[in-house]
Amino acid sequence: MIISVIGSGNPEPDIYALAENVGRELGRRGVTIVCGGMGGVMEAVCKGAKATGGNTIGILPGDDPNQSNQWVDYPICTGLKYARNVIVVKSGRSVIAIGGAFGTLSEIGHALAENIPTIGLETWKMFRSGVEEKAIQVATGPVDAVDKAINAARQRD
Repeated sequence: MIISVIGSGNPEPDIYALAENVGRELGRRGVTIVCGGMGGVMEAVCKGAKATGGNTIGILPGDDPNQSNQWVDYPICTGLKYARNVIVVKSGRSVIAIGGAFGTLSEIGHALAENIPTIGLETWKMFRSGVEEKAIQVATGPVDAVDKAINAARQRD
């Protein structure tokens, strides 16, 4: 199983720690992670996964595989910059969003538009006509996020 993890390239320390714990939990359960392959949440989730024997894929914005963080097993160069966001979310059977800025928001939008289950951990909330949109499943912590992501991925298969 492959699950996409998205989030800020420059997170606060608490968000970095959440991402690292999500990575540990995914790795412990034998789930391969796909992410943007760079720093911040992407680095943290890969670092956590590698600590528990997990596998990681980084979908990179540029043409140099050496731009990936040191915990990416398989760097995929795209040369697509932010357009790679579509590839990141479509490569997983579900998505976990951790923190994040506008790049993460675009990935959430692509995932939801494609009916890819999206789990949020300290990330964006969406409102439509003043009413909160419930398309993002809110997780209470790393284990809950992974539980929800795996269950959602299995329901798709």
